[in-house]
Amino acid sequence: MPDTVAIRPASTVVLLRDGKEGLETLLLKRNKALAFAGGFWVFPGGSLDPEDMAAGEGNEEAAARFAAAREAMEECGQQPRPDDMVLLSHWTTPEAETRRFSTWIYAAPLHLEEQVVIDGGEIHDSRWVTVEQALSEHRLGELAILPPTWITLVTLCRYDTVKEAIDGERNTPVPQVLPVLARFDGQLVALYRGDAGYDSADPSLPGARHRALLIDGVWSYYYQDVDPEFQALMPLD
Repeated sequence: MPDTVAIRPASTVVLLRDGKEGLETLLLKRNKALAFAGGFWVFPGGSLDPEDMAAGEGNEEAAARFAAAREAMEECGQQPRPDDMVLLSHWTTPEAETRRFSTWIYAAPLHLEEQVVIDGGEIHDSRWVTVEQALSEHRLGELAILPPTWITLVTLCRYDTVKEAIDGERNTPVPQVLPVLARFDGQLVALYRGDAGYDSADPSLPGARHRALLIDGVWSYYYQDVDPEFQALMPLD
């Protein structure tokens, strides 16, 4: 892939609320016809606009908060507050992709019970679901999600309430993730820093394993013999 592929700043917000069965989040299903993540369930989000950069006074991380709030309103009619957002992670699209994004992923509580409104264009469906249920459905191959969504859900699954999640994530490291995509035994694998095959994009090399493997539409995470410099992207217990 040519080095000239532009990396566009973007942001995503994980909307959270307390439900009867536990911590809930809002997932949106993207139109299958879309070139990027078509048919996948995602959190609200999108690229930063010039207006977002202006609101953030030229600071990309600050602008990403305004963009996440704007996209949540445009895609599903929800109104998270930028000041309430907690940064969870930052992901850069793999170099092999034709469209690349530098994406800030936030979590935010919702203070108002707004009706979810989708446009039926880019977004074709929506649902409030407990984090635990979303992960259960993915394990059964019933919920198509990308690694950043899946890892974020696993990270939040350890919390029972919105307050616990927001307070807990304020004090955790923010992973900076640039995956390398490859094939291994006929399966798609995402390699992360610290994996023996990361620099060469060769997942067959012996040594440390820091990767996510997709089998039958279900992701599995491996973190074995990794140098402590490269922290795990999700809770391991």
